[in-house]
Amino acid sequence: MLIQSHLAMAQLYRLGLSKAAYDVLSAMSEVQHPGGEVNASQAELAASVGLSKNRTSIAVNQLVERHVVLRPEGRYRSYNIHPLFAGYSTVEELEEGITGALRAIKTGELPEPAAPVPTPDRHLSAVPNRQKTA
Repeated sequence: MLIQSHLAMAQLYRLGLSKAAYDVLSAMSEVQHPGGEVNASQAELAASVGLSKNRTSIAVNQLVERHVVLRPEGRYRSYNIHPLFAGYSTVEELEEGITGALRAIKTGELPEPAAPVPTPDRHLSAVPNRQKTA
């Protein structure tokens, strides 16, 4: 059984994840190796949480956009749960993982988990509707 940072996991709500994204992250957490490596296809993840392949793909993309899950380049069926959310074998490994992640975020080597920046309304949709009153 792996241990995860309770404080980091408690901050996930700030990222505006969908229920499907939470479900997929939960499935990834179950099959992760110490340090957060996940070797599972989206079809396998979909089957484990009872979602369609399309819905699972959308959920995985949401996790990747928010940097909760990282996709290693050139690796098929492989993901890494961000070190702040990953599971570790020992408390010492957990502390090292979090400390290393915070240092890497500070230097720009690792993206910080964050909700996407909202896009501004388009000009016409930003204009209030003017209704004539009689």
